[in-house]
Amino acid sequence: MHGLPKSVDIRDDTMREGLQIESKDIPVADKLRLLDALGETGLKVISIGSFASPKWTPQMACIDEIAEQFVPKPGVTYTAAVFNQQGFERADKYYPKIDVRTTEYMTHIEVGRIFAMRNYNRTPEQLLEQGDRTIQRAKQAGVESGGIVLGNPFGSNFEGDFTLERSLAVFEDVVNRWHEQGLTVKTCKIIDDMGACMPDQLMEMLSAISEKWPEITDFGLHLHNQRGVTNICYYEALKFGVTQFDTSLGGLGGCPYCGNGRSAGHVPTEDLVYMCEEMGIETGLDLDKLIAATAIAEEVVGHPLWGHVSKSGPRPRGKTLYPKGMPFVETLDEAAHFRKGPSVYAHQVKPWKQDSELNR
Repeated sequence: MHGLPKSVDIRDDTMREGLQIESKDIPVADKLRLLDALGETGLKVISIGSFASPKWTPQMACIDEIAEQFVPKPGVTYTAAVFNQQGFERADKYYPKIDVRTTEYMTHIEVGRIFAMRNYNRTPEQLLEQGDRTIQRAKQAGVESGGIVLGNPFGSNFEGDFTLERSLAVFEDVVNRWHEQGLTVKTCKIIDDMGACMPDQLMEMLSAISEKWPEITDFGLHLHNQRGVTNICYYEALKFGVTQFDTSLGGLGGCPYCGNGRSAGHVPTEDLVYMCEEMGIETGLDLDKLIAATAIAEEVVGHPLWGHVSKSGPRPRGKTLYPKGMPFVETLDEAAHFRKGPSVYAHQVKPWKQDSELNR
């Protein structure tokens, strides 16, 4: 247990993982509007989407139009997901507007076999071979350390639970591959597409990794939220000292390969920012603008999202305290009076007596 960090790095993935599971028919103009709103929130790095094959990800078929048309915001680095050399070359045409040249030497391994094949079209052994090539590139580049992405170490919707011992054995194998090349591992990112992670399991894993490999000090989390406990996991991780978290506006997102589809969303960016700021942890993000961007995201995808603070607003204080005489507030639209104004509840009733102090 390390205590709460002073600041965190919250990485919003709305434009990529959020939109790639939504309708492929969302107009480019709407996506540009959403990207523009994200650029106003204080995010320092924004992925505009992925340069993926439209055969498998038709939602990203318009990525070149987005790359050509969006207007960068000052102080924001724009990037994109690329999965092969062809994708890199497509994205790199837009450099420096879009930067996919920054290299993080990370090797990725999946604990489970079935999801590795479903999501990456590779077996765990093939992922290890790919990781070995990454380690070689890192060595040739002259870097001294790299990182490991540990995929779905808590269990699989297709294979059942994974023990801590099994997942640590997989992780240790990859650490040893780095060490054999004279390189250290300083970064560990844990991915849970399955929604299997529980707070106690996460703490056990983080503690075990830190104790066995104390050189690993930089942890990141990408935990899906289909069973509603991920924000609790993030809170426990904050107390452990973790500083890097993946989120999306309103919890937008999902995974087509895990069996849960859009229900495998994320922790809403605005909810995590609210929690951190209330606990005195700096995020560098503007909560009001995140809430406004979430409202735009709901309009763009055409359905409500799963965030909380975007619907109720931040806790009111000082000049933002609610009027004592406000009438009933029942619907979500009425609850949005914190950003829409009192007109949304003007038609509602006030059931208290005429001489009530609430009418004064």
